[in-house]
Amino acid sequence: MANTDDSGPLGGQQHYQLSLGTPAARNLATTTKSPPQMQGITSRWLLKLLPWVQVSGGVFRVNRRLTYAVGDGRVSFTNTGARVQVIPQELSELPILRGFDDVEILDALASRFVQRELKAGDVIVEAGQPSEAIYLIAHGKVERIGKGKFGDQTILDVLADGDHFGDRTVIESQDTWQFTARAVTPCTVLALPQRAFSEVVDQSEPLRRHIERFKELAKKPTDKEGEACIELSAGHKGEPDLPGTFVDYELAPREYELSVAQTVLRIHSRVADLFNNPMNQTEEQLRLTIEALRERQEHEMINNREIGLLHNADLKQRIHTRSGPPTPDDLDDLLSLVWKDPSFFLAHPRTIAAIGQEWNRRGVYPQSVELNGNKVPAWRGVPIFPCSKIPISETRTSSILLMRAGAEKQGVVGLHQTGIPDEYQPGLSVRFMGISEKAIISYLVSAYYSVAVLVPDALGILENVEIGRAS
Repeated sequence: MANTDDSGPLGGQQHYQLSLGTPAARNLATTTKSPPQMQGITSRWLLKLLPWVQVSGGVFRVNRRLTYAVGDGRVSFTNTGARVQVIPQELSELPILRGFDDVEILDALASRFVQRELKAGDVIVEAGQPSEAIYLIAHGKVERIGKGKFGDQTILDVLADGDHFGDRTVIESQDTWQFTARAVTPCTVLALPQRAFSEVVDQSEPLRRHIERFKELAKKPTDKEGEACIELSAGHKGEPDLPGTFVDYELAPREYELSVAQTVLRIHSRVADLFNNPMNQTEEQLRLTIEALRERQEHEMINNREIGLLHNADLKQRIHTRSGPPTPDDLDDLLSLVWKDPSFFLAHPRTIAAIGQEWNRRGVYPQSVELNGNKVPAWRGVPIFPCSKIPISETRTSSILLMRAGAEKQGVVGLHQTGIPDEYQPGLSVRFMGISEKAIISYLVSAYYSVAVLVPDALGILENVEIGRAS
């Protein structure tokens, strides 16, 4: 007779399984799988938004009109404890010393700079005072303040680490400062008095000749962009003699050679042969490898010291924030640099968050714009796209890029070559390298690319943008 006792070993009810359980049922079921996922994949807006130019010969030459560059660089410094010194060779970044390479004389000039420590609010020079020195900003932020059109005080410029002013005052007959320079933050400034500069000039014939050449170069006619003038006549009547002219070109234009990002993808033949259902192992391995290469490509196009946008922006196209965080005023200043048909801003996602916080703080709520089904924030109708490749420093500062894109607009363009052997995507090839004695199949995956700024005013950068500042 069957046991009908339902009592368990401790006198409780004993429950019997009435149907097949899920752990056992899974032995007969087919598992639905996702393709391999990769957290490092980003939107890569820079690669999507830039127009790409075909570079058939592997090298792209940017021809421009002749520009008389007399120096506008930034100066670097060294410090021993609290003592700061300018690197002598870096003095050739000053306009009056551009191209001068006599190390002994540059050493003599560097040794005559006097260090000054300033607190926020201290005045470095004041409008109307005698202008008798060159000033180098080793650390901190300085405002140049002058009179506006109606006599009110206005901020003419914001200077920071490596910037300088007053370098032309030591060779020109300019009696007084035309602006006031005031420290916004604690600053370290180096000053070279005109008297000390004149002493070195009097003792050095090569330096004296170099300065004379600089003065002659400064007299050559240029337009407001610094390019050699094209002489024209307009609004005349009768039969006057028309000016003759020609358009001069740079003799040594810059050439961009295509850069490369490569890796060797290895797959065991047993895996490639046996484990391809429902997903092809080789295709999935290749897909994720290409994603990683494209991420690296975008990183290099922004950060590479040779071709990266952060390093190739013209120094006159770099500005600093007025107070630290990215305010609407700062974005307007950036738009004033790239005002000819700007295409888009590019910023780190955390920087975009800081921009939104400043908008909210001021009660400003700009409208978003729609692009390819994506709603993105915009300022003055110019969209702001996220890019995690733009670095954030240890001091929580970053940069915002604004660019005009396209060759027809004399803007920023991506460079690649299509039609290469074993091409898998435009500018990217996957080449079979063979099978090793260990039965491992190897593929060489290569992406060829570069980026070029056709004219300097196509790219502007807002630097030292503070993010996460407490309210």
